[in-house]
Amino acid sequence: MAEDAQEVPQIALEAVIGFNGHVFSGLKVHPDKEHIIYPLGCTVIIKSLRSGKQTFLHGHTNNVSCISVSKSGRYIASGQVTFMGFKADIIIWDYEKKEIYARLVLHKARVEDLSFSPNDKYLVSLGGQDDGSIVVWNIESKEAICGSPASAQSAGHCLTIEYTNLNDEIFVSAGKTTLMKVFDPLQIVVLALQIPNDDNYFYCGTTSGDILKVNLKTMLLNSCGPVKQKFSKGVNTLKVLKTGDLLVGSGDGMLSLCSGGNFKTINVQLEGGVTSVTLRGDGQQFYVGTEAAQIYSLGYIDFKPELIATNHNSAVKDVAFPFGTSELFATCSQNDIRVWHTESSKELLRIMVPNITCNALGFMQDGRSIFSAWNDGKIRVFTPESGKLKLIIHNAHSMGVTAIAATNDCKRIVSGGGEGQVRVWEIFKDSYRLIEIMKEHKATVNCIKIKSNDKECVTASSDGACIIWDLVRFVRNQMVLSNTLFNVVCYHPEEFQIITSGTDRKIGYWEVYDGSAIRELEGSLSGAINGMHISEDGKYFVTGGDDKLLKLWHYSDGEVTHVGVGHSGSITNVRICPNSRCIVSTSADGAILRWRYPQTLNHE
Repeated sequence: MAEDAQEVPQIALEAVIGFNGHVFSGLKVHPDKEHIIYPLGCTVIIKSLRSGKQTFLHGHTNNVSCISVSKSGRYIASGQVTFMGFKADIIIWDYEKKEIYARLVLHKARVEDLSFSPNDKYLVSLGGQDDGSIVVWNIESKEAICGSPASAQSAGHCLTIEYTNLNDEIFVSAGKTTLMKVFDPLQIVVLALQIPNDDNYFYCGTTSGDILKVNLKTMLLNSCGPVKQKFSKGVNTLKVLKTGDLLVGSGDGMLSLCSGGNFKTINVQLEGGVTSVTLRGDGQQFYVGTEAAQIYSLGYIDFKPELIATNHNSAVKDVAFPFGTSELFATCSQNDIRVWHTESSKELLRIMVPNITCNALGFMQDGRSIFSAWNDGKIRVFTPESGKLKLIIHNAHSMGVTAIAATNDCKRIVSGGGEGQVRVWEIFKDSYRLIEIMKEHKATVNCIKIKSNDKECVTASSDGACIIWDLVRFVRNQMVLSNTLFNVVCYHPEEFQIITSGTDRKIGYWEVYDGSAIRELEGSLSGAINGMHISEDGKYFVTGGDDKLLKLWHYSDGEVTHVGVGHSGSITNVRICPNSRCIVSTSADGAILRWRYPQTLNHE
């Protein structure tokens, strides 16, 4: 995979829409106050607050599980998860050079938390439940200087570590612990640790919604609160402000500003459980990350949340551009369809259908509606400006609607389902009619493409067949068989050939007229190909799949001309925008990546 990527020129990555909000305290503001740092899959992203420009730190082999930034801002440390029995890396990054300073390998399976000492002398790391050790690393020599089990076996495992602010020799660890009361032991799980600047006390946030204040010198409990109104779904993250007030993020999406002594609170409700709170400077402004993959900015004085970034928080299934314009595009995933402004990566519209997954979508050629396929067996049609539901086709397919396409005259929709049927619907202003059911496929229909004259379409299915249908007589014209699960099919713009791909990693060229095989290319070294799209001039096509590489191919030579490296999850779909300025790819980890289409190809 790596050799592939090195021999051919790389496609420039322009922007990433994505944020992993499930990493506790994963969102950080850099001490320079100009950048935020956050994880997405196996990438660490540094984003300028002023220009929005992103820099990507690639080096982890699996998802990033924790991030820490040194007080001086010279270093960023990130830890990752890996498979059982394997070692999980910690990478220290040089912030100025944006490159790896050191790779530290000792922990097994998962790195749970990281913390820098106040003078950049040491980094302390905590292994996950299967590792259970704390290791102190010397940053200068890049070596481990000591390590020990994080807690006694009887006490439960450790979840978080935090260095003190004044002393390179003292840090605090906390996690599952048992407080012995007079009669009954009280099980406490500490998720968040925060030490104020003077190092006299430290605060612990617990899953039970309490905050404990402990004296750092004597290790005695000073106070515990709030007494009545606990923080719902636990305290996920804590920050102490210079004023002594506490910022508390809880699991139910509530962000609270508490006065240190009596826990009087001001609350603001956000979308998704709060997992990160980070201060810009002394805390006049702070940034909040949530499990719903949203990033908010708030001021200390007005305490009003401003949404600065929205992202999908589950796998993105499909992407579509409107006909003839690349200004915006739509994506779909579980619960919603979102329309994005291409240039700024801003979300323009969100269409919510709770607890249901949208499998595929597209724009009608006249631009007046978005049609979509859902796993509850319904086809829904929305207006692209307001997201209002225009039409719903109930029970369109018995095992979920899995593929969808619309004719160029905007009068018909062709849909495919999990049971293998292909159905043709006539669409009126506010009603519909089922024209025909075509039953030949034996398994899920994964992709449908319609010819420009609306008289023919091609469907790709998991049963190993691609069928070319006559949309006038509703019969099979041709059938292409292969020992694979076909994921995707495309018409060449001249429409005399189709190209297919799927789980056997092969790209097949076929003659539309008689279904004969023309050629077969090795599309990927590992993993299925899930997405494919041909440029408008038919000279190039792009593929993406489980190997996480975006590949641009020359159609007639069958050679890879460019490779895009940047995805950390499997690529689920790819689209070249209508005027061939950019390529948009979506992934199973919720990310949307925008690549610059190599301009040299447009001038050939």
